[in-house]
Amino acid sequence: GYHATSLDDVAASLGVTKPTIYRYLGNKEAVIFECLRRGLDELNAAAALARRQEGRSIERLRMFLCHYAHINMNDFGRCTIRTGEEYLGEESAAQIRAMKRQVDATLRELIAGGIADGDLRPVNVTYAAFALAGALNWPARWFDPAGADTPENVADALIDILLNGLREHHGGEPLE
Repeated sequence: GYHATSLDDVAASLGVTKPTIYRYLGNKEAVIFECLRRGLDELNAAAALARRQEGRSIERLRMFLCHYAHINMNDFGRCTIRTGEEYLGEESAAQIRAMKRQVDATLRELIAGGIADGDLRPVNVTYAAFALAGALNWPARWFDPAGADTPENVADALIDILLNGLREHHGGEPLE
């Protein structure tokens, strides 16, 4: 974790010297900020791509969720999910929160669009966004990149469950 890792550890894992890290980043907070920023840059790039796509919101939502899940299973995505803002100074934490808000805004926009298109049932958009993001944040904690399954398979399975539910639908009747 953050407290147990020194800049010597970081330098050794990168194959550089500690002065190199000080020269390019400055301190341990700057290292963690850059890792968080890279993960959030990936998420915001996926959000921008989803917003630019043509077509129904449900398909753009599915695409965004797929990217979101994949990113959260890579190194910088896992860092973004697993590292709290308490390690950052106020200015850096504010920048990270702003980047997270952009991702959340896209997720809410796509959900609202799916409702407006009639592809999603009317739900509380905020709660839906929290539920989707929460479910897709958890693989950052349990997914094993060296394991038997791929990020693509995990993402597809989770998104299918999230968008289609667990229960079998019969005759188009709403489930209780």
